[in-house]
This record gives sequence, structure tokens and C-alpha cells, in this order.
Amino acid sequence: MVKKKFAIISALIAAVLLAPFSSSMAITPFTGLEATCAILAEPESGTVLFERNADRRHPADALARAMTLLLAVSECENDAIDISRTVEMTETAWFDINSRSTTQNIEPEEEITLQDLMYCAFIGNANEACNLIAEFFAGSVGAFVVMMNEQASALGCKNTRFTNTHGQYSETQYTTAMDQFLIYREAMSHPLFAEISGTYRYTTTGSETVEPRRLTNPNSLLNSTSKYYYRPCTSGLTSETYEGGYSFVAYAESDGLLLISVILGSDVIMFEDQSALMRNLSEASRLLEWGFSSFKWRTVLSQSDLVAKAPIIHGDGADSVNLRPESPIRLLLDNDTPNDEFVRSITIYSVKKGEPLYAPVDSGEVLGEITLTRNGESYGPILLVANTSIALHRFEFIKNQLKEALSSKVARIIIFALSILLVGYIALVVRYNIIRRRRLQRIAEKKRKLIEESRNKFPD
Repeated sequence: MVKKKFAIISALIAAVLLAPFSSSMAITPFTGLEATCAILAEPESGTVLFERNADRRHPADALARAMTLLLAVSECENDAIDISRTVEMTETAWFDINSRSTTQNIEPEEEITLQDLMYCAFIGNANEACNLIAEFFAGSVGAFVVMMNEQASALGCKNTRFTNTHGQYSETQYTTAMDQFLIYREAMSHPLFAEISGTYRYTTTGSETVEPRRLTNPNSLLNSTSKYYYRPCTSGLTSETYEGGYSFVAYAESDGLLLISVILGSDVIMFEDQSALMRNLSEASRLLEWGFSSFKWRTVLSQSDLVAKAPIIHGDGADSVNLRPESPIRLLLDNDTPNDEFVRSITIYSVKKGEPLYAPVDSGEVLGEITLTRNGESYGPILLVANTSIALHRFEFIKNQLKEALSSKVARIIIFALSILLVGYIALVVRYNIIRRRRLQRIAEKKRKLIEESRNKFPD
């Protein structure tokens, strides 16, 4: 009976975690979360898809290791530190390690590479490794903890405080689901962090005096043979303490969508056959699968969309130019949201100013802007540019310039004045010609009379 009950429960869990969801399926709310606090969010945009008590303080526990490794890989990048260099274990790195601590028994004076040290700290749950990392990069654990809190503040964490490097329970060390999302989002932007946290099995370098350590990541979502295996998951960090319960941060990717799931304060179901269900793992993957099946990145405005026309004057064969967005608008939307739900607000600069837009216009020239609005939230503005070049029609341009010139008041006055001057000039020319003609006639008549008088006086 117990085995049958467990089989039914396991089948239901597998169906929820692994069954494919149709992208056309209407979104259903995520229900039945078995955790005190949780958040599901997309790291690129920061969009929160689900949350429960996301800002409630909760024991940070082993999740503090994410910040420890983040600072370590950041220091390696900034100072170009060779991670193959060796570090000598110190006695002081064991100062706060008690019987409840998890370790990899790195003994004082043992030499270990920085790379192996980081793997031991993160996937080997070695508290002494976390302290040695702190001493190596900051000189002391105390100084490193100050760096941890400063980095948390810089990332926008409002309810996180670290008092140690490894997450051993402390009443004064706490975090929230939202803050863990912010920390893990930044951490996964560093390739070395992603590589270490996404490794399921790792073997450290041995020596003549030290056997290689074979490490196994507690994140069973990475284990292909585990019932918790979840293919989209590429990284994660688990935490298990009496005070804080079972917690987990998971990073996953499916069809180009990245999601971070944070589960704080979950529990374990124990069955009569001594098998167990780790709800921090099952709830994280269930939440991730709900996100992947319910949300998708969608381009609601493409660079190829011809969204408006701008009137143009003197265009060669065109009286307008098509406008397209200079860049796309890509949003993370649930499956129920249609693209036509967005209201478009378009501004064409020349129309807004009441000024004509003259050719020529070059392709890509900024001529306006567009904003999309949905449910009171605006996206944009996005610049609108000319989709094609429009050349100048020279004859039309010259004709219009003349027309404009002749239609002005000053031009009319000048033309009137020139007309008067021209009429006056013509009148003067005519008068001059009449006077000259009469003068020539008088001279000719006088000359004729003189000839006649000469003939009469001196006949042949």
C-alpha cells in the first residue's frame, strides 16, 4: 500500500515537473506552493512572474555561499588572478567551524588551488573553504563580510545582512527571496560562477599527502539520474538547516527564456519506506515549469513594422515616407495577452511642429517616435525612422521656390516698382525716338531747301 501510494505521488510530481505545456494554453495561476517565501523572476528585465512574501526576512543559511563565490570570481576577474595558483590553508580559517558545520577537512598548511577551493566552498559545502577564500581576498573573514554586505547593498538588496561567509546559522544573518534573486542574477553574469555552480561532479587535484576530493553538488536538478532532474536548470544553490528549513535558488533556461526561482523555508515529506520528497527542489522546478509554460518573450513592435507615414514635399515620385521603429519592443508576456491589446501613440515631429517636411530624406533619418501602452503601463518611446530614402524632385523644387518668391509682399512691391521703372524707361525711349525722328526730319528738310536754293542760284 505504501509503495502504491508513493508511486502515485511520484507520478503526479513527474507529471507536474516534466510534462510539456502547450504555448497556446491559457495561463493558470500558480497555486499550492509549499514554502514560506518564494519568487520567480526573469533576470534580464527583472520582471517578477510570481512571489510570496518576497521581501520577508528569512535565515540566509547556506545561501550566503552565493555571495562568497560571487565576490571571489569578481576579484579574480578584476585583478586577473590565476585560479590555478595555490593557497595555503590557515588555522584561523577554522575559527567558527563547529560540529554542525559541513567541511571538506582542508587541514592547516595544506596547499590547495584557488579553483579547487572555490569548488569546495560552493558544491562541497566546505565552511572552512569559504573562510579561506575570505582571508585570501580580503585579509580576514571580518573584512570579507564587510565586502559581502557592501556588495549586497550595491545590488539593491534591502533586507539582507551577512555575518559569516558560509551560512552557518546566525540570528543576525538574514536575507529575502527578492534579495537572493538580485544576488544570483548578478552572480550568473560571471562565467566562472556559472561554470562552478553548474557543475554536478568535480574532483579536486590531489597530491602526495592529500587524496583528491570527489565533490557532488547537492543540487539534484543537475543530476540526470535523480527524480528531481530538470533539464532546463543550469545552476543552483541549496540550503538545509533546522532553523531556516529547506531553501533553494535555481537558475534555468528554456527556449531563450531565463528564469530564477527562489524557495525559502520549505520542508521534506518522509514516507514510510524511508524515501523523501525534498520540497525545496520539487517546488523550485514546479515553479520554473509553470513560468516556462505560461510566459514567453514576444516582439510586440518589430523594426520592420511600417507604423506611420510622414507627409513630404518635393519628393521625387512620393508625397510621403514610411516610418518604422529604430529598435524593437520585446516584452515578457503571458500567453493570454494578444499583441493588439497595446495602444499605439505616434508622434511625427514635422506634423507636431506644423512645419512641412522637405525632400530629400535619408533612410534611417529620425522623423518621429512611438509609445505602446497597456493597462496603464507605457513602453517607449521608440524613435521612428524613414524606411527608405526619398530624393528631391528638382523641377518641382525650383518651381515652388519661384512661386513662393513671387507670392510674397516684398516681391510684389519690387515687381510693381520694376514695372513702373520699365514703363517709365519705355516712355523715355519712345519720347527720345520721337524727338530724334523730328530732329532728323527738320535737318533733312533744311538740307533739301539748301539744295534747291543752290540750284536756283547757279543754274547749269
